[in-house]
Amino acid sequence: MRVIVKIGTSSLTSESGQVNTAALSKLVSEVVAARAQGIELVVVTSGAITAGVQRLGIERPEEAEVLQAISAVGQIDLMRAYGDEFDFHGVATGQVLLAPHDFRDRNQYLHAEATFTHLLRLNVVPVVNENDAVADDAIRYGDNDRIAALVANLLRADLLVLLTDTPGVLTADPRIEPDATLIEEIAAINESIQEVAGDPGSRASGGMASKLAAAPKASSTGVRTVIAAADRDNVLADAIAGIAGTGTAVPARETHVAARKLWIGFAVAANGRITVDDGATSALSQSGGSLLTAGITEVEGAFGAGDAVDVSDLSGQVFAKGLIAFDSETAQEWKGSRTEDLAPGTSPVAIHRDDLVLLDNPS
Repeated sequence: MRVIVKIGTSSLTSESGQVNTAALSKLVSEVVAARAQGIELVVVTSGAITAGVQRLGIERPEEAEVLQAISAVGQIDLMRAYGDEFDFHGVATGQVLLAPHDFRDRNQYLHAEATFTHLLRLNVVPVVNENDAVADDAIRYGDNDRIAALVANLLRADLLVLLTDTPGVLTADPRIEPDATLIEEIAAINESIQEVAGDPGSRASGGMASKLAAAPKASSTGVRTVIAAADRDNVLADAIAGIAGTGTAVPARETHVAARKLWIGFAVAANGRITVDDGATSALSQSGGSLLTAGITEVEGAFGAGDAVDVSDLSGQVFAKGLIAFDSETAQEWKGSRTEDLAPGTSPVAIHRDDLVLLDNPS
């Protein structure tokens, strides 16, 4: 069994920004115990920026580039703390810093997979964080909840555990409604569920909303997700055992999608959107066909040949994503064109079926 466990900033650091050694010790002890049962584990951690702010003795700034620099300071303290705790148990750890490019570029994606595979074979616990210091996107590229879901996808994990400072997803904000209760299982993330997610805390870049965004991404690739309290006794063991009430569970969906299509659907970012007519929608979603230029009605965004684009129906609902065969200017020129309308020898295939993946949850 392979498990990805992510712990959030609010659970790992104190109000002052220091690493909460008691919380970290608890997490590491539970990871070590699970490893003793033959389970492979990868830890995804937050907390570098908060630790860096504390180390420098400053107020948390707003500028993304300053936050990136601060994360480089805090990362040292954070990894030192992890190393000390795992050393106590005689377990080796390896730091893995990931940036958006590592998921978007297919070769980088495969290299990352190979690195994780070798670390696990060497009985090393990988500790993952976003490479904030050099990431070319905003500091909240997708937060570490999304990173955790992408790692779960990358490694074909069985379980994703998102540890936070609440028991899971509650029926309401407990600060407003003290009688709020735990939602033990969520089959689908709808508007009513999203409404109770709340906003991220001041020390975190995620919050419950980011966990509810990450969970369906994992679920759609066959990974069960549990959102639970980091301070709950035996939370990791109970989540692995599937004990009801451990937190909020999002069941895995059965999937037989090839690894490359999982990468297209859930790792690589879309650079544009293609709207297709009803005939193309039916051909793609029911018949497993390729997208032809004749079915394209609208083209949005600037993209190049080979870039990923979202595919939406006439109502605007994104239902697929694929790698398009030509750039956005050509797509604008050729949209709606049948084979006989194109120059002789020109292929009408905009997205080949091997480069297209249907999305159960487009968010």
